Amino acid sequence: MQQKIGIVDVGGGFRGIYAAGVLDYCLEHSIRFDLGIGVSAGSANMASFAAGQRGRNLEFYTKYGLRRQYASLGNFLRTGSYIDLDYVYGTLSNSDGEYPLDYDAMNQNPMDLIVVATEAVSGRAMYFTRRDIQRDHYDICKASSAIPFVCKPYEIGGVAYYDGALADPVPVQKAFDMGCDLVVVLLSRPVDEIRLPGKDPKLAQRIQRKYPIAAEKLRQRAATYNSGVALAKEYTSKGKALIVAPDDTCGVNTLTREPQRLKLLYQKGLKDGERIQTFLSARTLEF
Repeated sequence: MQQKIGIVDVGGGFRGIYAAGVLDYCLEHSIRFDLGIGVSAGSANMASFAAGQRGRNLEFYTKYGLRRQYASLGNFLRTGSYIDLDYVYGTLSNSDGEYPLDYDAMNQNPMDLIVVATEAVSGRAMYFTRRDIQRDHYDICKASSAIPFVCKPYEIGGVAYYDGALADPVPVQKAFDMGCDLVVVLLSRPVDEIRLPGKDPKLAQRIQRKYPIAAEKLRQRAATYNSGVALAKEYTSKGKALIVAPDDTCGVNTLTREPQRLKLLYQKGLKDGERIQTFLSARTLEF
């Protein structure tokens, strides 16, 4: 009887480069998964992984991410979004872009692909699937990555969406609910680091009037994340999950754009990916 193996990438803005390194290790060593779930920046990581494009995410974090068109105060003043999601997931990623996503390879990959976003009005989690992706229309990644106030909510089919981390920041239970026997969870901060609200209450106040439920989700985001990590730890104690997380973030935060630090964090991920190979080999033998 074959096990169903899932992987969850929780994102984390530019800290997501750590998971990009882990996933590149998996590509190097032909480690495959039956289900991949991406949240926020993790959705981009997972799309490139599904397409088999090793190193693509590294370029986005350390090269394209430095451009004003990618993220800047000018973007915010012009459009209301600090990060130009159309530039990232359109101009750069479309077939005629500088580094196109290999849509055909991604579409042919048998791995089920899930992208998590949050409905801005209701606050509910939306789990987009591969069926919601078309060539040169990667809107679900834009929706999943729309950090409240930093970006405007992104509309798909007349529905406004915010970052998936508001509703389901660590969707490990979703992976098991979809039938996985084993789940690998990629974090972008140390596993025992308790996430604090930080600026979330202030950002929530900025969207309170138009999106009160999403604002409340934002106020609770840290607590929801901590609960998700705690659940992942429970599954880990039962031998059903593996958490792969950096021992430190090399000074990288959500919007850090310092290539030296980013590359150090990527290298940590590339090295830590070996833990997945060890975990899956051991669990396969047990099964």
